Amino acid sequence: MSVRVRFAPSPTGPLHIGGVRTALYNYLFARHHKGKFIIRVEDTDQNRLVEGAEEYMLESLKWCGLEWDEGPGSTGKFGPYKQSERKQLYYPYVQQLIASGHAYYAFDTPDELDAMREKLKAAGSTSLQYDAASRSSMNNSLNLTAEEVKNRIQAGANYVIRVKIPAEEEVRFTDLIRGEVVVSTNQLDDKVLFKSDGMPTYHLANIVDDYLMKITHVIRGEEWLPSAPLHYLLYKFFGWEAARPQFAHLPLILRPDGNGKLSKRDGDRLGFPVFPLNWKDPLSGELSLGFRERGFFPDAFINMLALIGWAPHEGKEMLTLEELINDFSIDRIHKAGARFDFEKAKWFNHEYMKQKSGAELATYVADALKDHGVTASMDAVAGVCETLKARCTFITELREQAINLFIAPTVFEESVVRNKWLYGAGRNFHQLSEDLLGLNDFAMKSVDDFLHGFLKKNNIKAGDILPLLRVMLIGTKNGPAVFEIISLLGQQETVARIHAAIPAFDTLIKSEE
Repeated sequence: MSVRVRFAPSPTGPLHIGGVRTALYNYLFARHHKGKFIIRVEDTDQNRLVEGAEEYMLESLKWCGLEWDEGPGSTGKFGPYKQSERKQLYYPYVQQLIASGHAYYAFDTPDELDAMREKLKAAGSTSLQYDAASRSSMNNSLNLTAEEVKNRIQAGANYVIRVKIPAEEEVRFTDLIRGEVVVSTNQLDDKVLFKSDGMPTYHLANIVDDYLMKITHVIRGEEWLPSAPLHYLLYKFFGWEAARPQFAHLPLILRPDGNGKLSKRDGDRLGFPVFPLNWKDPLSGELSLGFRERGFFPDAFINMLALIGWAPHEGKEMLTLEELINDFSIDRIHKAGARFDFEKAKWFNHEYMKQKSGAELATYVADALKDHGVTASMDAVAGVCETLKARCTFITELREQAINLFIAPTVFEESVVRNKWLYGAGRNFHQLSEDLLGLNDFAMKSVDDFLHGFLKKNNIKAGDILPLLRVMLIGTKNGPAVFEIISLLGQQETVARIHAAIPAFDTLIKSEE
């Protein structure tokens, strides 16, 4: 059997990292078994579609490196891969269910549905749903003649087509993560399968599409577990038991405290992203920061995400995508929800930063330098990145620190200047710049030795000069070691920045008087 899995999101909003993890696990499972990874856009609920959400989802998956074998933009033989473009396929199947007695027309108005629920509530019923117990008193084709049903439809009456769930039966199936699942049909309601606007609901469309696309495994979030018994029954009603896929319902990604599902609100409150890319709400204009824009590497993000709810064989944490593919199996996915830890996410990104070569990191920095009007060779940028990487967690940090090395500062961190700059301090820096002009070797070790010698010769404490020197050279107290900065800047640039900073520091101190 050739493995075929699908990631089938609904474009009703931005793709959450929980959705990315679902896509990732489908991708890893497919690649591990040399199967196919399919993207299917489930856009049957046209009223809830959000502008730009579909494009956002596809761009997010591409950034993560999760390339699909079939899906939007592909020419796979099972397309089209958007349900709105498959609209004409579904009606014959729902008619098949009606003909076999497993579905029926329902003409109930919203007021009639509300009245039904109120009646059940008044009678003390714990189930306020449209089901085997309540449908006999409702306005549907089970209680109307065939002629009445035909006339209503021809007259343009609003209707839905509901599945007819049998009473007093058990649905049993095996979930690959949770084991045996047993549900009484008395707990299930007669879900709507088809609407009079000609669009199927998720429940019908996803079953028909999974069958037609020959999906072998349905790997999805646990929020779909309550729907699984219905989907299991639909395969039975259609006579497709032999083609029924295996189900695996993934655990939730939880808040950092473990209490409840991770949401955008949690990210806003605690200061971390929950979307892979920046998302701008088309209605409110609100911008939500993404992992990409926060400064994460896609491979670090994927590595981190894979381990939220799944355990590698040997407990290794740093895994390439190829290693994840080779090691992945559903039997090591946890049943319980897994907490999201942003500090751990940062750790992954920092480790990936350290592992990457200066040349690779330079590709992330070069465009930012061009945007600031800096023309530099890739070798020069790579050398800077190699020096900076151990001190940076995010790509954004790396860019900022690189820009500071290529562009002389015009603004200086005032707190350091106020605390450290004293009248007459300029003399020490003039002397330092003169001594630097006599230095011939600007390798890092040589510069480090030179600075220690200068401090000792002039009886100056490191804390009295090095923080100021770093601010002179890059504008901020945070950054590489001073000897590393000087080595990267070189003799002429270092001396020029010192000479430019001395009067600026004097002016700042005078303005405070």
